[in-house]
Amino acid sequence: MDRGGPTPVPTSGSGTGALRIQHSTRLPDFLQSVNLKYVKLGYHYLISNLLTLCIVPLIAVTLIEVSQMNLDDVRHLWFHLQYNLVSVIICSTVMVFGLTVYTMTRPRPVYLVDYSCYRPADDLKAPFHRFMEHSRLTGDFDDSSLEFQRKILERSGLGEETYVPEAMHCIPPTPSMAAAREEAEQVMFGALDKLFASTNVKPKDIGILVVNCSLFNPTPSLSAMIVNKYKLRGNIRSFNLGGMGCSAGVIAVDLAKDMLQVHRNTLAVVVSTENITQNWYFGNKKSMLIPNCLFRVGGSAVLLSNKSADRRRAKYRLIHIVRTHRGADDKAFRCVYQEQDDVGKTGVSLSKDLMAIAGGALKTNITTLGPLVLPISEQLLFFATLLVKKFFNGNVKPYIPDFKLAFDHFCIHAGGRAVIDELEKNLQLLPIHVEASRMTLHRFGNTSSSSIWYELAYTEAKGRMHKGNRVWQIAFGSGFKCNSAVWEALRNVRPSQSSPWEDCIDNYPVKLVA
Repeated sequence: MDRGGPTPVPTSGSGTGALRIQHSTRLPDFLQSVNLKYVKLGYHYLISNLLTLCIVPLIAVTLIEVSQMNLDDVRHLWFHLQYNLVSVIICSTVMVFGLTVYTMTRPRPVYLVDYSCYRPADDLKAPFHRFMEHSRLTGDFDDSSLEFQRKILERSGLGEETYVPEAMHCIPPTPSMAAAREEAEQVMFGALDKLFASTNVKPKDIGILVVNCSLFNPTPSLSAMIVNKYKLRGNIRSFNLGGMGCSAGVIAVDLAKDMLQVHRNTLAVVVSTENITQNWYFGNKKSMLIPNCLFRVGGSAVLLSNKSADRRRAKYRLIHIVRTHRGADDKAFRCVYQEQDDVGKTGVSLSKDLMAIAGGALKTNITTLGPLVLPISEQLLFFATLLVKKFFNGNVKPYIPDFKLAFDHFCIHAGGRAVIDELEKNLQLLPIHVEASRMTLHRFGNTSSSSIWYELAYTEAKGRMHKGNRVWQIAFGSGFKCNSAVWEALRNVRPSQSSPWEDCIDNYPVKLVA
C-alpha cells in the first residue's frame, strides 16, 4: 500500500538491478494513521469542557489583577463601598433571598438505599421439555398451538431454569383466586423480607408504599396485603397500580419520587411484580399464546429515601425519570390487549405491530431524555445534522446520538429477544451493554416490571458498578408506554445480600443460540 513515502522503481542498464528512488506527490492516507474514533472523542472532551476552558483564563486574569493591588488600592475600594452602603445592602439582601428561595424550592434528592429481587424455589423451574409436556397434558392446546409454543420457546432467548407458579405445575393446572393470592404473597413477601433484612429497616419506619401489578388486582389490594403482613403504620400513604404493563416499575418509582418531594425525612418502598396464575392462556389463538412462553415468576422491592443521612449508605441517586405515553393512538393502545378469544378464553394478545409501535415510543422517549443526559457535543452534532437535513439535503441520514457517552450501563426491559436486539441495533450498543438484559431473560425470563432490577443486580454481581457510573433503566408496557429512569452510583456497588445471581453469576454470560 502506498503511504506517500518514497517508492522504489527498477532502472534498466547494468545488470546490478540498481534502484532509483521516485518521490510520490500524493498526500498521506490519514485514515490509515489516525483512528477517527479518537478524533470524535477529542471533540467530545473539547466541547464538554468548553465552559471550563473559557472560565479558567478569566479567573487567571482576575487573580493577576488582585495580586497587583497595593494597600492604597484596597483602601480606595473600601471607601468606595462605604459611600455606596445602600447598594451593598440591597445586593446582599437580594443574594440571601435568592439563595433561600433556591434552597427551599430545589427538588430533594432521592436515594436508592437498596433493593432485592425474589428468587423462587428450585421446584418451580420449568425446563422446556416439562413446559411442553404439561401444555400437552392439559388437553387445551391443539397440535398447531403446541408446535407454535415450541418454536417460540426455542427462539425466545429463555433458558431452562426459569420459573412458573405452582398452580401451573399441577395437572390439570389450578388457576384459582387462592393460588393467585399465594403466588403474590410468595413473591412480594419474599422480596420484602430480604430487603428489610439487608437494610435493617423496620417496617414501621416506612412512610410510603407503592405496589404495581398489571393483571392481578384483588380486593383487598396487594398494597393492603403488605400493610397487613408487616403491620405497617396507620398513616402510611399506600398506592396500588394496576393494568399499566411492564413499564409500571418506573411509573411506581416516579410516584414514590413525587411523594418524597412533599414529605420530608421519609422512607418509601416500591414493590414491582406480575401474577401469572390466573392469567395463563388456555386457548389456541397464536397472538395470545406468546405471553405463556415469555412471562415467568419474579418480583422486586426497592427502598427509597429523601433523608440526607441515608446518602452515606445509599447505592444510587435518582437523576431523571422520563415517561412517554402513546395511548392516544388506537394502534398503540391495542397492541398489548387483554381480551377473550372466540371461545371466551381470556388472555393477553400481542399485535404484529408491537415492535414498530415500541420503536416510535422509544424515539419519543429518547428525544425527551437526550437533552437531559447527552453531552453538549452530541447535542450539537444532532442539531447540526437536523438543520442540514431540513434546509439543504433531505437525503442526509439523521444523526443517532451516542448514548454510550451518557451512560455506563443499560438495563433494557427483558421483554423478549427481539426487543433487546432492536434496541442494541438502533442505539448502536455493544454486546456488553445488553449482556445484563440478555442474561436476565435467559435465567429468569420476562418478569415484567421487575426485570430491570434483575439486570441491575447482574451488573453489580459482575463487579462492574463503580462510583459515578450512570445507569439507564428503560422499559416498555401496554398502553403503549416507554419509560426511562436514570441513576448515578454513589459508590463502588457490591451485590446486595441474597442476590438472585449469587450462586450462578460465574456461569454467565452464556452463549446463546442464534
